Amino acid sequence: MMEAFYIPVRNICTSTILNGKRNFRKFIIPRRGTNIFKQRQMTNPDPAIPPYKSGVREPKYKVGNEFITVPELIPELVVPDLSGFKLKPYVSYRAPNVVQSEFTAEDLFTAVYTAKIKTDFESGKLDKDGNPLEPSENELLTPKEAWIRARQTGSDIFSEQNLREQEEKFEKD
Repeated sequence: MMEAFYIPVRNICTSTILNGKRNFRKFIIPRRGTNIFKQRQMTNPDPAIPPYKSGVREPKYKVGNEFITVPELIPELVVPDLSGFKLKPYVSYRAPNVVQSEFTAEDLFTAVYTAKIKTDFESGKLDKDGNPLEPSENELLTPKEAWIRARQTGSDIFSEQNLREQEEKFEKD
């Protein structure tokens, strides 16, 4: 006959048991407190209870006892002067769709260099190999400088490739 032995085992748990209890005192709730308490906080705030801020960051930081304002954090709205502007801010749904082909490297070359090459050819300012005798600022750029300038803020470059693929392609050349 087989006898059953009971072996007591003690289980150890490293996490605390909350039993459904949470400490909500550490969260600052804006509507917490009576109206009298809120009025007292507005007139004579208690330094132990920080004022509630709605998540908007201040455009300054504190060093010692003084605040230093960072002008880059203050939003600047640039609004054009539209006085005397005849067009209205409405586009009719009946307006025809404009379909443009993709802007290729050849189109860019034509837009930037064609006029300069034509004037150099007509005035005889090309050497035997077809290189300009008086190159413009764009013609003097190295490939790396042109690549950096194309990716600066304000350049009109729209690509579906990510930046890493473009850098790898540039490094291979």
